[in-house]
Amino acid sequence: MASTQPGPLETLGTLLSPVLQPLATVGIVFVVLLFVLMQREDLRDRMIRLAGSSDLHRTTGAIDDAAGRLSRYFVVQLALNTAFGVVIGIGLYVIGVPNPVLWAIFAALMRFVPYIGAFLSAILPITLAAAVDPGWNMMIAVTILFLILEPLTGQVFEPIVYGQSTGLSPLAVLVSALFWTWLWGPVGLLLSTPLTVCLVVLGRHVEHLEFLDVLFGDRPALTPVQNFYQRILAGDSEEVLGHAELILQQCSLSSYYDEVVLKALELAARDAARGVLTAQQKGAMRTALGELIADLSERGDATAESTGEGGEHACSPMPVGPAPDALPEAWTRAGAVLCISGRGFLDGAAAAILAQILEKRGIGVRTVPFSDAATARIGRFEPGPARMACVVSLALNGEPTHLRRLVGRLQARMPGVPVLLGLWLAQNGQSDRVARVPDGSTEASGQVASLREALEAVLAAVQADIAGTAAPAAGAEARLPEPAEA
Repeated sequence: MASTQPGPLETLGTLLSPVLQPLATVGIVFVVLLFVLMQREDLRDRMIRLAGSSDLHRTTGAIDDAAGRLSRYFVVQLALNTAFGVVIGIGLYVIGVPNPVLWAIFAALMRFVPYIGAFLSAILPITLAAAVDPGWNMMIAVTILFLILEPLTGQVFEPIVYGQSTGLSPLAVLVSALFWTWLWGPVGLLLSTPLTVCLVVLGRHVEHLEFLDVLFGDRPALTPVQNFYQRILAGDSEEVLGHAELILQQCSLSSYYDEVVLKALELAARDAARGVLTAQQKGAMRTALGELIADLSERGDATAESTGEGGEHACSPMPVGPAPDALPEAWTRAGAVLCISGRGFLDGAAAAILAQILEKRGIGVRTVPFSDAATARIGRFEPGPARMACVVSLALNGEPTHLRRLVGRLQARMPGVPVLLGLWLAQNGQSDRVARVPDGSTEASGQVASLREALEAVLAAVQADIAGTAAPAAGAEARLPEPAEA
């Protein structure tokens, strides 16, 4: 029995069936978009009511942020695709392909389809070039034009301009394209970036959705302080130095130490107080810090001329003090300021940092480990031409007993030399009971709570010596007496 031939309608249905579903999806999206645009004010108000009418400031800020990012994204996309079409048209005109304006417009429009649009737009010009040219030269030239221009646009220019306009990381753009294409097909591919931008904005403004900003946003996942601590905890000296070089493009060396390194050491001190750091980790941290301080010893204490993008890590300036050539000779001798470390595992590095910063300002320094000023060895300790002694401790609670005794031993060994007590990480109220005891016999000459205040105190003492009058140390709680002549 002979099979029945399909009719015209059946043949037409068979031919159109592969494209009917995508066309139907596009039609539905177009209708929904039309109604959204017609009622955009009403939908905005409903979204504000749904998101949180009790906090209109945050909700309005989130909506404005999303609208601004999407507007910049669409404008940048239009400009980039137009430029792509113009360059393609000029190239096809130079090569000699017929109707270059038509193919330029077609390439610019097709490039709105992510990833595959530009390559699809190349098929027709390449086919036409092969048809009109008896040889292979024109077809090869058109192929090379698209193969060079599309990767250059997609891999170089797009990440730069899209990242600045949307706030998405390159990985987020790729992952969002895969996810939304799997969910909605070709329409999802077209809307993948705008939808992900909206999710990232929600992550930045809604606390419970912060993970979206962390996963897909372009902001660093870790702060400079957290990044530095993680690297020294792992003992990665090379990456610690690279991290320092990056921040030092915007910060002076002393500001970097004060606002990044010492805050990272506070995290380490807290972990040590909780007993979660092993002896191996403490050793790796000391080694990494020592190598970092040694590597930065030749760097000046001035802000580099180049600045990073956004100024996100910009640091506040540190006090400068008198010029090195204006310093009295007594303050330029080696050992004019004694930087004495406490017994904490990070105190030696903190004392070395203070000594390095003072030395870059022309002041003679000498670092003294805690063991040299211990009870058993204080009798053999030689202060030399010391004008001031700075005791540095990073203990969270200040360890008042051992520091009080250390101050007392130093004052007994160096009568007339002011002893500055630096409790850089002391918790609230804890540092007050360290430098003061009931009889006042071992009260420190001054007390500071940060590297900045320690530097200010030393420079104030130097300035007072230059002026020939006693002046209070900036940032210190007690007046620093003028030291005896060395």
